Amino acid sequence: MTSTTTSDVCIRVPSNHLMVELLGESDAHLRRIEEAFPLARIVARGNEINITGPDHESEAAGTVLDELLIVVQEGQQLDPDRVARVIDLVKRDVPNPSGIFSESIAVGRGRHVRPKTYGQKRYVDAIRDNTLVFAIGPAGTGKTYLAMACAIESLLSGAVKRIILSRPAVEAGERLGFLPGDLAAKVDPYLRPLYDAMYEMLGPEETARLMERGTIEIAPLAYMRGRTLNDALVVLDEAQNTTPEQMKMFLTRLGFNSKMVVTGDITQVDLAEGRGSGLKTVAGILSGIDGIAFEELTADDVVRHRIVAAIVEAYRRFEEKRS
Repeated sequence: MTSTTTSDVCIRVPSNHLMVELLGESDAHLRRIEEAFPLARIVARGNEINITGPDHESEAAGTVLDELLIVVQEGQQLDPDRVARVIDLVKRDVPNPSGIFSESIAVGRGRHVRPKTYGQKRYVDAIRDNTLVFAIGPAGTGKTYLAMACAIESLLSGAVKRIILSRPAVEAGERLGFLPGDLAAKVDPYLRPLYDAMYEMLGPEETARLMERGTIEIAPLAYMRGRTLNDALVVLDEAQNTTPEQMKMFLTRLGFNSKMVVTGDITQVDLAEGRGSGLKTVAGILSGIDGIAFEELTADDVVRHRIVAAIVEAYRRFEEKRS
């Protein structure tokens, strides 16, 4: 028979206000932690929280409370989703969970966008530290949204002079001329997710103003050939729908003082049968080059409704069985 050692953990909270924020309304956050670590006994009295139980459970529960305390001390509010994410990160032994939520991307007028998962934090760091970043992952992982946030932050800080947004228009076969309207109108349906992100961060009026000035430019992939893109942060969305030739053409548009972020989901290729995806092949060609980073986001990074992560994971298992 093996014996289980127990330990006592004490957390001191600096003020009553922080204690209320930490425990949640009617101790809702505390109950969530107790449910996650049922073998640990957690008692809050005054400005102290005492945890007793098996070593691993009590120490993990203490780490969760320590990390959540850091979050509230930085002025951020806790909610059930954030508490659940910190618990999950601690259980997966991810270091410094509070640092993920402390990361801030300034998108203007006092607005900030924050990564919500460890994978998203790595992705944001990669954009800041590299010239070319590939973000590959399923829907709902924030690939496009965080790329747009970093682009807006770079523009507002003066790091770049313009933002260029591109996306392959697969359904039109890249032949956009027959569609009605100007260039923006022709590709509008394909770039809607990028518009939505800009409207949320900058507001419709500021977005329209920057687009009128050419500071934010819509550049369909079909129109990129022959250009050199200087002083820009360039986002290529839905890159799984580029051919290898198109991917090479796009990447070689990179100019001085520019960055590129390429996003896509290699499980959702809409190209005609027999046409290979440039996003699927690029890692084998460019991996190991200094200044180029590949970030893979997974179901753990899905920040939409919790059932989306379950759907993504179920399809992943299905595809594995078929292959």
